[in-house]
Amino acid sequence: MTLGSRVFAASHLTGTFVLRSGRTADRYFDKYRFESDPSLLAAIVEELAPLVPSGTDGLAGLELGGVPIATMLSAKTGLPTFFVRKQAKKYGTEKICEGGDIRGMRLLIVEDVVTTGGQILLSAQDLRAEGAHVSHAVCVIDREAGGADRVAAEAIALHSLFRMSDLELP
Repeated sequence: MTLGSRVFAASHLTGTFVLRSGRTADRYFDKYRFESDPSLLAAIVEELAPLVPSGTDGLAGLELGGVPIATMLSAKTGLPTFFVRKQAKKYGTEKICEGGDIRGMRLLIVEDVVTTGGQILLSAQDLRAEGAHVSHAVCVIDREAGGADRVAAEAIALHSLFRMSDLELP
């Protein structure tokens, strides 16, 4: 069974789903189903590692789905991982990005599934405000719903392991 078939079998759901973008979809990939399977997640990371651009200083895992992928990718590549919140917490360090100082670092945003690219854009803005350089993002599944074009318009290249069209219905 191919990796794409394994991801599809583990995470593809049908029904009516509201996406983070507010759009409604009849196909949904429950990323937590492939992220919670250690052997499947390891295989995904094995295939994602070559997509990490040379010169990358660190991995920026987006809350919540990007965090396990970034953590495993960090173990594979040796690059440090940073954890990017959707909102800065209101206590403790009150940071949007946890894990160390990112000023001047070339960060690769790590996401699970991309539809419109909205969270990548918001997080890139936050990371850039903290002094990081962000010009690349990686995801497991690009739903091919405009996300790659939207992030490209903000000078971010999206590298996806799979596109929705790669994961055809059986």
